[in-house]
Amino acid sequence: MTHSYQEMKDMKKLKQHYDMLGFVPNAQYGILTRCPCGGEIKQDVSLDPKYLSYFDTLPRRRYFTCKKFEDNDMHFRHPWTFGVEKEVKSLRRQVDNMAEEIAKLKSLITRP
Repeated sequence: MTHSYQEMKDMKKLKQHYDMLGFVPNAQYGILTRCPCGGEIKQDVSLDPKYLSYFDTLPRRRYFTCKKFEDNDMHFRHPWTFGVEKEVKSLRRQVDNMAEEIAKLKSLITRP
């Protein structure tokens, strides 16, 4: 029989685990700053080539990796190019929106 203290500790750990699951899909956008587990994200370079052929143009791939990384789908190891690409798309969308807003404001100012 487990003690109530141990039972409570296990329940809290399970609750924390399930709470973290909800953050995972939302956190994989753009350049990562934190892992859902709360760990810091570091930039990592793989030492081995991804494909063992002469067609491999990126032998040392870069990743955003959680410092507490384990291969259990709870920590991130996100390719660097995907994160940067999403961030650039987001920034371009913001710049386009601002350009439209500036054009509208210019038309209001220059009205006779």
